[in-house]
Amino acid sequence: MTNEEEFILKWSNISGYWQQRFNKPADLNAVLFLIGIREVGALKKEFKKEEKMDLMHVAICKILSLSGYYVLEGLDEEGWPCFTQVKEIPSIDIFTQERILKEHIIKYFDVENIIEENSF
Repeated sequence: MTNEEEFILKWSNISGYWQQRFNKPADLNAVLFLIGIREVGALKKEFKKEEKMDLMHVAICKILSLSGYYVLEGLDEEGWPCFTQVKEIPSIDIFTQERILKEHIIKYFDVENIIEENSF
């Protein structure tokens, strides 16, 4: 299996998991939003727009920390994770950004054992 085929299979597994769990397609922003909720532990019925953006930022920092771009420094007074960027993120086009985020989400799902290993 090629790297591309493996990527497609793994993202398809995440999409299927997402569809089954939330009955919605796996939109990249929605996945980031829920990773943020998971990392912060913030369970509310509704979030303000700024809170949603903050949760997505936490998710991006968390998943990119898997490749050493960010380091978790600790929690703030409200219990939110605080990350520090330690490696420069290259300037790339939007399609490559999306691909890299999806690759990191796949890695996150794997590291956090969110989907059973044998489903990949």
